[in-house]
Amino acid sequence: MATKTSTVNLRIEYEVKRQAEDILNRLGIPRAVAIDMFYRQIIAHNGIPFSLTLPTNVPSRDTLSKPEFDYMISNGIKQAQEGDSFDVDEVFEMLETDK
Repeated sequence: MATKTSTVNLRIEYEVKRQAEDILNRLGIPRAVAIDMFYRQIIAHNGIPFSLTLPTNVPSRDTLSKPEFDYMISNGIKQAQEGDSFDVDEVFEMLETDK
């Protein structure tokens, strides 16, 4: 027996859609599959599958002075060049085991 399907229509900012779909394309995941995955995770978690808290004191470009911004960027570049970072797969593994 065929599974019943349903259509989901939504409106989203163009740039958000473009950036997300660019990432999905690089991952080889169709948009519909990503949305289906999200819905399944909502079911599995009995709620939104990530924290919906507001971070405190997260700097943004608008709140940083030019010297503060320049320091943050140069420090990030330095860390990347020195290998002071984590492999993305390691980060996801740490997040998975930290539950």
